[in-house]
Amino acid sequence: MSDTISFLAPRADVLARRRQIVADLIDLLPPECLVHEARELMPFETDAFVSYRRMPLAVALPRTTAEVAAVMKYCHRYGVPVVPRGAGTSLSGGAIPQEDAVVVCVSKMNRILEIDLPNRVAVVEAGVTNLNISESVSADGFFYAPDPSSQLACTIGGNIGMNSGGAHCLKYGVTTNNLLGVRMVLMDGIVIDLGGKALDAAGYDLLGLVCGHEGQLGIVTEATVRLIAKPEGARPVLFGFDTSEEAGSCVADIIAAGIIPVAIEFMDKPAIEICEAFAKAGYPLDVGALLIVEVEGSEAEMDDMLKSIVEIARRHSVKTVRECQSATEAALIWKGRKSAFGATGRIADYICMDGTVPLSQLSYVLMKTSEIIDRYGLRVANVFHAGDGNMHPLILFNANDPEDAARAEAAGMEILKLCVDAGGCLTGEHGVGIEKRDLMRHQYSEADLAQQMAARAAFDPAWLLNPSKVFPLEGRPAA
Repeated sequence: MSDTISFLAPRADVLARRRQIVADLIDLLPPECLVHEARELMPFETDAFVSYRRMPLAVALPRTTAEVAAVMKYCHRYGVPVVPRGAGTSLSGGAIPQEDAVVVCVSKMNRILEIDLPNRVAVVEAGVTNLNISESVSADGFFYAPDPSSQLACTIGGNIGMNSGGAHCLKYGVTTNNLLGVRMVLMDGIVIDLGGKALDAAGYDLLGLVCGHEGQLGIVTEATVRLIAKPEGARPVLFGFDTSEEAGSCVADIIAAGIIPVAIEFMDKPAIEICEAFAKAGYPLDVGALLIVEVEGSEAEMDDMLKSIVEIARRHSVKTVRECQSATEAALIWKGRKSAFGATGRIADYICMDGTVPLSQLSYVLMKTSEIIDRYGLRVANVFHAGDGNMHPLILFNANDPEDAARAEAAGMEILKLCVDAGGCLTGEHGVGIEKRDLMRHQYSEADLAQQMAARAAFDPAWLLNPSKVFPLEGRPAA
């Protein structure tokens, strides 16, 4: 990827403009809602895609929609780029700023505004964490379905920006399937409401356009989300196979049989060993690949579904079948899976890919991924949402070795191209950001990209919102 970064000292007029912008923002916001000193800006120079860093001009931490609107109106008037930010857990560089940009971070907007159980919805501010919604309604027998591995930290605003999913998206869908409405501030400071508590809204489906917009259409400040009743019971089961190809074929046959578990998660041998060393979840270490298949419902429903799944697994030479026997064991199984990225970070630097492929191509793509990694002399740990084909190969490398980092990045680009060529797409839930920006032409024609950019420009004609993300730098319309 190419992302021009100037290391030259800014001109005097540029420095003067930056000082004036900071002075104006100081007048707009309370002192605790603005960060502008260099040392305090350092936590905002990158997100979870740590290969790239840039120091922003300033960081606004508004507490209300009105404060967001005031900052946006000012930046629009003076042509200041704005980078929206939630918790900074983006794995695609979606929240990495520019030197001349103001970051608008919604972390202080963290109130649950309304719980409406009769209508099974919650209205929350954009800085509320994903997990906090479920915790707030758990005692009443409800939960919020999307569950990214970062759900302890990631915010609803960021989830909406990237259309995040999680392990249980196979049955319950990703963010767009659980989002009913948003309040959003446009680049010029105008506040709009899209959707609401109703199951469907009149007019164009702008809500569908906003979910997954990667902060390029506006800044979401409030969201109305679905609440779902907890199932009667849930049971994860571990299936061990000798090879990744056998596990991949088993997943495809489960879905082809019309069986929809609540989750199907995949780990290859390196991922199993990494996660077991961290979580002590009891994963089998004598297998080449592992599936975590969770079913839910009544005891009879779970027994019936598992019987069919075990029969399919046996046709693929399953080596280990272990049903969870307690809530504690279930929690450990999921702790291991949801800790995979952090556990991997304990042993090596890594970049995480996010390609999605048709289930019928899982085995093929896993095989070709291994070949690509071997060719570059690297290591990979595969852990991903197998039920919807959303692959997350973690490519291990040494960040202190520029050549090793370049090899890892090149291997990742080949894997993403492989996903597209196999009939899939560049991203399932992490977004394009800067990571996949230069691959957009591999998936889309120039006409496709032009139409997407036209839709984006309708909201932000000057391209001030999260610039240099998503679309290739060459060929985009002049501001």
